[in-house]
Amino acid sequence: MPLDGATLGVALGGAAPIKVHQELCRGEIAAFDAALADAGANVESLTIACTQEAPLFAELAGRSAQAEVPLRFVNIREAGGWSGEAGAAGPKIAALIAMAQLPEPAPVPGVSYKSGGATLIVGDAQASLAWAERLAGKLDVCVLMSGSVKGAELPVARRYPVLSGSIKGISGWLGKFEVEWHSHNPIDLDACTRCNACIDVCPEGAIDLAYQIDLDKCKNHRACVTACGAVKAIDFARPAVTRKEQFDMVLDLSREPLIRLHQPPQGYFRPGDDPLEQALAVAEMVTLIGEFEKPRFFSYNARICAHSRNQKSGCTRCIDTCSTQAISHDGDHVRVEPHLCMGCGACATVCPSGAMSFAYPKTTDTGARLKTMLRTFATAGGRDACVLLHDEHGLKLIENAGRAVRSGKTGAAHAGLPARVIPLHVHHVASTGLDLWLAALAYGASQVRVLLSGTEAPEYAQALGAQAAIGQAILDGLGYGGAHLGSIEADTGGALATALAALVPARPVSEAATWNVAAEKRQALEFAIEHLARHAPSPAKLIALPAGAPYGGLAIKVDKCTLCLACVGACPAAALADNQESPQLRFVERNCVQCGLCVATCPEDALTLLPRLNLGDEVNKPVVLNEAQPFNCVRCSKPFGTRQMIDNMSSKLAAHSMFAGGVALRRLQMCADCRVVDMMENRGEASIFDVPK
Repeated sequence: MPLDGATLGVALGGAAPIKVHQELCRGEIAAFDAALADAGANVESLTIACTQEAPLFAELAGRSAQAEVPLRFVNIREAGGWSGEAGAAGPKIAALIAMAQLPEPAPVPGVSYKSGGATLIVGDAQASLAWAERLAGKLDVCVLMSGSVKGAELPVARRYPVLSGSIKGISGWLGKFEVEWHSHNPIDLDACTRCNACIDVCPEGAIDLAYQIDLDKCKNHRACVTACGAVKAIDFARPAVTRKEQFDMVLDLSREPLIRLHQPPQGYFRPGDDPLEQALAVAEMVTLIGEFEKPRFFSYNARICAHSRNQKSGCTRCIDTCSTQAISHDGDHVRVEPHLCMGCGACATVCPSGAMSFAYPKTTDTGARLKTMLRTFATAGGRDACVLLHDEHGLKLIENAGRAVRSGKTGAAHAGLPARVIPLHVHHVASTGLDLWLAALAYGASQVRVLLSGTEAPEYAQALGAQAAIGQAILDGLGYGGAHLGSIEADTGGALATALAALVPARPVSEAATWNVAAEKRQALEFAIEHLARHAPSPAKLIALPAGAPYGGLAIKVDKCTLCLACVGACPAAALADNQESPQLRFVERNCVQCGLCVATCPEDALTLLPRLNLGDEVNKPVVLNEAQPFNCVRCSKPFGTRQMIDNMSSKLAAHSMFAGGVALRRLQMCADCRVVDMMENRGEASIFDVPK
């Protein structure tokens, strides 16, 4: 790799050049020892631009007197220097090194699992029993034969429970699975002594060493019942029984998975019929005994959640997007089961209000990495940076793309990553959204691409595409030419390199932002949009956005609105408000998250969402959507409603028998106090006290 130590030194904020090593892990190992000693005395950590020999450097550091110095590793080879544009990759390499030197994300509360090894093996009898025999000494196994029993033989020694039935449902997670099934075969395996008397007397051969009756063969001779005698393990009249038990893990060998989720809960394994996959699953299962912990990946602020109000549904995007079914309806809010959450972060990406946020790493941590990376890239002379967001699956494609450069073959598929493409590793590709993408563009990036390797749930690709469409609409409206946001779908390193080579740089912002990404989503978005708008090639005040955008206005049919103000009570974002002085409905567009609760609540169907981005000054000020003439009480003249509302009520109820004669109808035109007084004064009206006993 052609590395320029002087350029790297300047880009990384130092005056002295950085010494470039060619064989740091071999002939120049003394340089690592010296750097480690210096790190212990002067700095908090040591960054090594090599991931291949990370185990060796970690071992050497562990033996030294500076064993407590944290080591950080960064790959500048496949991600940077191994490229058809290696000569221009210096700025990217500097950016990767600068990013690796940032502090680790702050720890967050954990989610605990506790497993004692109680394992249910469910599926066809033959495969289930075979694995139970192998695992009986390592795990506390139980077999549930829910499929074919053909060719199966129950073990001679009763070392573990063997049950039969059809699964009704499985729910839970590692250490807390609840399994429910129907037991309907005439032979009760708990009571059966496996004496084989039933097998000997069955004239149809409907019973074998699996000790289950094949009801398709059975002709109702019932000789088996007689042979079973006092044991009473066989009973054709026994009703189907529903049983429920808890297990720590589930090995599902069924042909079709019992839990049909793209990402099943931890502790549930579904290897299918493949013997290798079954062996890999079992090898992992035997390690899952004890107590385990993972980060609590999400943070939820119920106060600003726009999910529901008064049994009216608003925003359900987090529920619709979650591939693990960890998020569920909980009254006016949502509930997240942390044990089922796998940390994809898609819920935070699609949340319009910021009620759901990604906690590990926090948005501020990822924003700091973006800012450092892009600032260093620009300082080193880089232009038209393209940020490539990827997860662990995408990392393998990047490494394969870099290695293909050394194959001697030519063409885009063997050119590696372009010099302007900077990979950024994230926990999951769905965990970043519009706030971070627009922040990257505000920091000077030309483009942001999300690498989809084909392992993601379909909901994630759809959600990311919708977010990219919203962001691109904003950028197009501001005059930034080109395709700034989007995804790249690739399942090989060659496909990735080809797709990246075809990218045409989009127009970047003329001046990079200097602020830090805010922790609150709406604020982070506003910072980025305001910066992009200030430096926009074609400034605009009103930009139309696709449906589902987190910004927008509200259209109202004045002739339908009665100013009942039900929408004000339903709005979770304080975008709608009344006026204490006069009958008015006011709207602050900046606060609107386009959740639709006001539309769902309005009894007159008078409201319509207008997805758009308003960059005018009025977006922060209350705007009167509707106002009406107040109606004064016909008895005391006190204003208590609107004339339109009273007129509508009077016209609709005039033909009703309860309002015949005009007295009751006139009371609709009175305030609450006068209504009571009028009822007490009018003695000629029928009363409950006048009813004969």
